[in-house]
Amino acid sequence: MNSDTDEKQRKELNAAEIGAVAHLYRAEVYRSTIWRTRLDTTTNWSVVTLGIALSITFAAPTASALPLVLVGVLLLFFLIVESRRYRFFNVWRARCRWIETHFYAPMLDDGDLHLEENWQKTLAEDYWRPEYHVSMMVAVGRRVRSTYLWILLIQALAYMGKIIVHPGPAQSIWEVLERADVGPVPGIVVVILGFLYIVILVAIATWSYLRDRKRAMRGGRSRGSSMG
Repeated sequence: MNSDTDEKQRKELNAAEIGAVAHLYRAEVYRSTIWRTRLDTTTNWSVVTLGIALSITFAAPTASALPLVLVGVLLLFFLIVESRRYRFFNVWRARCRWIETHFYAPMLDDGDLHLEENWQKTLAEDYWRPEYHVSMMVAVGRRVRSTYLWILLIQALAYMGKIIVHPGPAQSIWEVLERADVGPVPGIVVVILGFLYIVILVAIATWSYLRDRKRAMRGGRSRGSSMG
């Protein structure tokens, strides 16, 4: 009888503990907001860099299309940096969402925090042994889906438009490929590498989307699903 009472008391939060969780939630929201701002900063770098490359490339009909090729390297670097930042952001975001769905939502619904589901232990474990909730590959896929897919499409369309239209309308596909030459590198190699560059990133984005959807469907059947 006493053990049952102790177990019940252990599974209840007093007013001070509830207040502590509320302050904890505010702190996690603040940290997620800071890291969300860092994501926006990296995206801005990509947009500005692409804009500069477009301005240089289309400054004159005889201007080289090479800046649009080189900016692809910078975009890839920014994508990697932003994906790394996203992994940090996702930690704070996941904790906020976890508290919202397991603490605030049940409190507002029926007042029962359902501590018997041990959601608080999952949160405690995340504080004891913090780790990334998503892999680098998943982070890259999510960032491509969110913003970089459109940036890459603009870059690709601008590059193809440049070598097709300037310095004059191309008369054949071979003329287009000839204009794509970069020094000793044949134009067809440049085009194929650019195509593979976009296809690989789109494939990663598609894979991450399917993975996230499968995980969401699995997690939708249980409030005790893992964070991330």
